[in-house]
Amino acid sequence: MAHIPTIGVLALQGAFEVHARRLAELGAIATLVRRPDELAALDALVIPGGESTTFLKHLEREGFYDTLNTFVHTKPVFGTCAGCILLAKEVTNPPQASFGVLDIAVERNAYGRQNDSAIITADTTLPGGPLEMVFIRAPRITRVGPAIETLATRDGSPTLIRQGRLLAATFHPELTDDTRVHQLFLDIVRERNQ
Repeated sequence: MAHIPTIGVLALQGAFEVHARRLAELGAIATLVRRPDELAALDALVIPGGESTTFLKHLEREGFYDTLNTFVHTKPVFGTCAGCILLAKEVTNPPQASFGVLDIAVERNAYGRQNDSAIITADTTLPGGPLEMVFIRAPRITRVGPAIETLATRDGSPTLIRQGRLLAATFHPELTDDTRVHQLFLDIVRERNQ
C-alpha cells in the first residue's frame, strides 16, 4: 500500500485551514503546525501567506526558527506569498531575514497595497491550460538562479517556481478552485517518499 504523505501547514497566520482542506481533498494527511515539535512527524510543509515579518516574530519563541530552518533545508516545502518570501535567498523592500533556501530574490509588496490586489489568469507549464492566480499584497520574484524552474509568470516575472523539492508561489493558489498547484506539491512529496 502506498504511503499517504503527512503534510503540515504552518498555522501561525494566513489561510492555513484552506491549504489543509485542499491537501486533504487531494488525499494527503493534512495537519496544522503551531509548535516546533510538530515538525518531526511531517513529510512536508506548507508555509502560507500572511505577513512575513509577523511570521518571523512568531518563530522567535521556543526555538521555532531554528527547528523550521533545519526542516526547510531537508524536506519538501511549499511557500505561498509570505511563505515564498521566507524561503528566498534575498529579500528587498525592505530587506529582512529569511531561510535562504530558494535561489531567488524577492521584492516585498511589489504590486502595491491591499487595494491593488488582483486576480489574473495566465499561461502555465502545468497541464490543463491557463492558471488563475490571486495576488494580495504580493511579492515579485526579481531574480532566479540556474536551478529554478519557472512554471508561471505575470508580466514577465515568475509567479510559480520549483527548485527540486521546493515549490513557491507569489500568489494564493488556495483561494481558487484549481487544485493543480497543490497537486504538484503532493507529487513532489510522493516522489521524495518513493
